[in-house]
Amino acid sequence: MKNWKEIISHSTFRYIDHSNEKTFYKKPYTALTSFAVDDALAMSVSNGESPPAIRLWVHPPTIVLGIPDARLTFLEEGVRYLTGQAYHVVVRNSGGLAVALDRGVLNLSLVIPGVKHLSIQDCYEAMVSFVQYMLRDLTDAIEAYEIVGSYCPGDYDLSIGGRKFAGISQRRVKDGAAVQIYLDVEGNSKERASVIRHFYDLSKKNETTKFDYPTVEPEVMASLSELLGVQLTVDEMKQRVHATLDDFSEEIVQTDFSDAELAVFEKRYMQMVKRNEVIALMQE
Repeated sequence: MKNWKEIISHSTFRYIDHSNEKTFYKKPYTALTSFAVDDALAMSVSNGESPPAIRLWVHPPTIVLGIPDARLTFLEEGVRYLTGQAYHVVVRNSGGLAVALDRGVLNLSLVIPGVKHLSIQDCYEAMVSFVQYMLRDLTDAIEAYEIVGSYCPGDYDLSIGGRKFAGISQRRVKDGAAVQIYLDVEGNSKERASVIRHFYDLSKKNETTKFDYPTVEPEVMASLSELLGVQLTVDEMKQRVHATLDDFSEEIVQTDFSDAELAVFEKRYMQMVKRNEVIALMQE
């Protein structure tokens, strides 16, 4: 597997911490907003208007559905169950299937340019090596392969001892990509997995589908705190992100969104609202 420096040669990075935001330019800061923000950053980075960026984001209890999830026959029943469990539900515009977010889950977006010359696997491997380095003092046992029975399974599931704590997706816009990872840092990972398992039970029932939805097994999911036997917090992980970025770059800058970035954000935000109209009605 390639490491960060084999894939990413940039010396300056933009650091954006949105982990405590309540609003973003007059919009409520939901996961829906986050995906629009990443699109705006990917466009800006692609155009050379911004250096590559790392963005941190955290949301209250939210189930982020993948595009295939929105095609489930009994989706409304599943969404109403999630709403009853006090989860907000959104459909993202990047790959993958349902994941659970809450205040114990840190999301990290790596936004880089020049991806027409990088494979999808290269971008995933850059994120994997970043996380491995970030936790190097605590473990050398982080592996990347599909964890069968996890929610949102994929070739770049991150696990320790066969139990998954993170999943990666990727969104490409022009010549930029937002490589997005959720890190299950603290909290009840089995409860999160059980919620998603029940969502699929209700939304799919016993119907035969062309798409292979996962049969979620909560015991294959765990938080980093549980896996490492150390009480990690999201705030501590944020500090590790910044320290790792400092090691991997020569300069870290923090700048506000430009007018051009805000214009793209507004457009992408409305597209996300449109994408989520049906889901929003199910939650009323």
